[in-house]
Amino acid sequence: MEGQPKITAPPKATARQALEAFLGHWVGHTELVDSHLGPARTAEAEMTFTAVAGGHAVVQSYRHVEEDGSHFEGHGIFSADPGRGGTLWYYVDSLGGTPEVPSRGTWHKGTLTVERQADRGIARHTFRVEDDVLTHTTELRLGEARAFSPVLRSTCRRAYGLGEPRA
Repeated sequence: MEGQPKITAPPKATARQALEAFLGHWVGHTELVDSHLGPARTAEAEMTFTAVAGGHAVVQSYRHVEEDGSHFEGHGIFSADPGRGGTLWYYVDSLGGTPEVPSRGTWHKGTLTVERQADRGIARHTFRVEDDVLTHTTELRLGEARAFSPVLRSTCRRAYGLGEPRA
């Protein structure tokens, strides 16, 4: 139709293609460092990455359960940025706070690194899959600090369901 925007083909690198290694259900543990959130401890953890919207987005769910039964959860949506390259991540968690815009991530040697504005500073997250192990780290740079400090490290193995083949 005249005056209507032309529909173009999807971008070459969809979120599904960029995050293919992450797709699935993962179980393991999270090591939390001593911080304003509590003493150093280890919690049971699970993560799920699911392709949605025809592969143009990947939904991420994270949850860890502590010894006393308390839990933390976070959910994100990853998408590819066809205009500028890289990966976008919109993330919310049970601590509250809602970002106004998604954070931008970059890839380097198989590791996705995303820095996002947090209430007290900048949170840096890394995601990597190697030898069927998913590692997610979070570091925080508070206020005017120059260096990032570790917050947590999650190490999870792929959880294969009944009838699901191992790659």
